[in-house]
Amino acid sequence: MADRNSPVGVFDSGIGGLTVAREIIRQIPDEPIVYFGDTARLPYGSKSKDTIIRYSRQIIRFLKTQNVKAIVIACNTASAYALETVEKETDVPIIGVVRSGAHMAAQVTRNGRIGVIGTAGTIKSGIYGDTIRQFKPDAEVFGKACPLFVPLVEEGLWHDSVTEEIASRYVSELKGKFIDTLVMGCTHYPLIRGTLRKIMGENVTLVNPAYETAIELKNMLREQGLTCEKTPEEKYQFFVSDQAEEFTSFAKSILPEVVKETKKIAIEEF
Repeated sequence: MADRNSPVGVFDSGIGGLTVAREIIRQIPDEPIVYFGDTARLPYGSKSKDTIIRYSRQIIRFLKTQNVKAIVIACNTASAYALETVEKETDVPIIGVVRSGAHMAAQVTRNGRIGVIGTAGTIKSGIYGDTIRQFKPDAEVFGKACPLFVPLVEEGLWHDSVTEEIASRYVSELKGKFIDTLVMGCTHYPLIRGTLRKIMGENVTLVNPAYETAIELKNMLREQGLTCEKTPEEKYQFFVSDQAEEFTSFAKSILPEVVKETKKIAIEEF
């Protein structure tokens, strides 16, 4: 049985998963977190399923050295390709970001026409469509890969005219499908939520799986008796596979007052 005061492990291909960590901190502020960003090997969206599973296994092995009590795969691509495999191999509870977002999309849609934007890997997997239809069998789901969003976000171009132009090109196809709900199926995308809201208009509901995942984690910890009772001195720890200083600088823009330092580890050794 895991120690209820142990941290929650959160991992992503890079900085996008910080939007999930941010929601966890907001929803369950007493929970300690160990975050890992695989900055040496991003992006995940263009990698094969076998590669994503291998990366995920290595990261989980590292997180278990930190005695985590639960793991959140804060990456849609890894949730799509690796979650089903690794949850069978791991003795701590693991959740991904897809199911929570899909459930919310199925709940909020009014006309049953749902758009999903994500990396090439996430869209190719079809996992959002499959999962949404578990909750709403008659839903029509339209996917659109938006591979340029991740580098634009990583460059900090959240409110730039270039991002708006590219976003307009990507989602014009979805607007033509008369969707009333849009799932931001990559953890980077909430950082350009304002741009997406401007383009899609007020009548389209934007679903942020990061928020929904934090709620799912909160409920799971409570149900399994793993809610933290005594917060450790070092509440939040951050690790990456490369570019620790750059990560710290960027992370402070998402989680000010939270990210003090980032440690680089050799993830290939796990």
